[in-house]
Amino acid sequence: MPYARYARGPRPTVDPAARTWPTRTLTRAPLWASVDLRDGNQALATPMDPDRKHRMFDLLVRIGFKDIEIGYPSASETDFAFVRELVRQDLIPDDVTVSVFTPARPELIDRTFEALEGADRAMIHLCNATACLWRETVFGMTRDEVRAMALQSARHIARRADTVRTDLRFQYSPETFNVTEPDFALDVCNAVTGLWDACPDRPVTVNLPTTVETDSPNVFADQVEHMHTSLDRRDGVILSVHPHNDRGTAVASAELALLAGADRIEGTLFGNGERTGNVCLITLALNLLTQGTDPQLDLSDLDAVRETVEFATRMPVPPRHPYAGDLVHTAFSGTHQDAIAKGLAEMDRRTEAAAGPAAVPWQVPYLPIDPRDIGRSYASVVRVNSQSGKSGMAHLLKSVHGLDLPRPLRVDFARRVQRIADGQGAELTAADLRALFDSCYVTRQEAALHIKEFRVEETDDGVTLDALAVDSTGRATRLLGTGPTPAAAHAAALTATGRTVTLDSLHTHPTPSGAGCVAYVQISTDGRTGFGAGIDTDPAAAQLAAVTNAAAAALATADPSTGKEPTCAFS
Repeated sequence: MPYARYARGPRPTVDPAARTWPTRTLTRAPLWASVDLRDGNQALATPMDPDRKHRMFDLLVRIGFKDIEIGYPSASETDFAFVRELVRQDLIPDDVTVSVFTPARPELIDRTFEALEGADRAMIHLCNATACLWRETVFGMTRDEVRAMALQSARHIARRADTVRTDLRFQYSPETFNVTEPDFALDVCNAVTGLWDACPDRPVTVNLPTTVETDSPNVFADQVEHMHTSLDRRDGVILSVHPHNDRGTAVASAELALLAGADRIEGTLFGNGERTGNVCLITLALNLLTQGTDPQLDLSDLDAVRETVEFATRMPVPPRHPYAGDLVHTAFSGTHQDAIAKGLAEMDRRTEAAAGPAAVPWQVPYLPIDPRDIGRSYASVVRVNSQSGKSGMAHLLKSVHGLDLPRPLRVDFARRVQRIADGQGAELTAADLRALFDSCYVTRQEAALHIKEFRVEETDDGVTLDALAVDSTGRATRLLGTGPTPAAAHAAALTATGRTVTLDSLHTHPTPSGAGCVAYVQISTDGRTGFGAGIDTDPAAAQLAAVTNAAAAALATADPSTGKEPTCAFS
């Protein structure tokens, strides 16, 4: 790789000895500012049409954004028309401030004011690039000329603001801030905020973009802290950051910037933006939630948020995107599944003992957030493929179908699942697992032995069984037996037919509806072990079916993995 081409000279950094941000902790949400309708829209191969813009704006309002950049009205007629429509139709809620973006050119500023005519309140966002590379290569301007451009435009905005009835606030972005000399960035920002007379009653937003992310997040944090501690009129400034994601560290840059003194974050839902994107506000907000801090955004139906964003942007959210991707709460690995299943079981136990879920801190291995808190279900937490183990399979059967398999049966079923998953090379869904479980353990009696009728009577020693059964040849057999449970009595009755059938274990639990019973048994006969299950509204019938299925499995002449029907008979 030609790494020497990318060696960089001295960076425009500040003295790290003055930093204090590493000792701080985030304890409150920032001011959130969505730029989905401007920066995000500019990054789309097919920009949003009016319907998509409205859907996105409504979503942003619904989940709690109070600061929304709604467009770049001087750049396109579509943006201009959208801003006019929101204003004319009074579609902007009273508690929401919309902002519009303008470069530092008088004619574009004038067009921006035309778009806002009649608005109750809004923010004008002025931007010009300040970095050396842009000054020299793109604009051919000196420091003084760039500063004069910013001040000329800020002055023009102030004059226009005096002529309108709109309650206007001002924002200034020294574009390419992160690669601008710190002294020059500070000088330009102080000049602009001074001209606009920034004060606590009418604060000016100073927005610091990492227009192209070029350094590690700690460097940006140092730059932000330098501005935070050095800006004139700091009590009249809302210090904002606008991280991009060229190095893949936009979220970290935003979080460290907040530690360094930033008050506000500009970004987009799911990080859509030029090149590798903007900072993802969804990730930032839910990072706060998982640390016990109120994010001040309602993300309780994250799938609905994602659906709207995918519609508006015509781009899918990747399956591994933090929090919102289809697979981020999913474990395929057997060891992970085992830890998650045990963690969820422990949460259930603690929740039952407490006053409710809100009283129990969330602590589950591999799951930093409860999927239910963002509108997801546990059905997606564990999924089964060839890498999975018995815990994952058992968790799915329990969480989706209400089947709580005892451990020996889990081991037996896991081997069968593994063979299927290896053979198919694909994931098995919860429905696939249930169908396989039924075929292996629940419906075997149809091919081996069917109990047509039975009577169970309680005695001092347990129960007695009197049943009429039909084997696979159609021959009827009377089964008589006694035992402590219907399952044990059935095993004794089968032993009386000439084969020794030993009941090794019996487990039962109610069906999810509570209107029936599920029984699981393990039996031994002729040196072979069999597992079976029975499901019935009558608990005794469920036990009898489970023993019959287990005996059929143990005596089957065919290997269950071949898929052939068993051919055993009791005689």
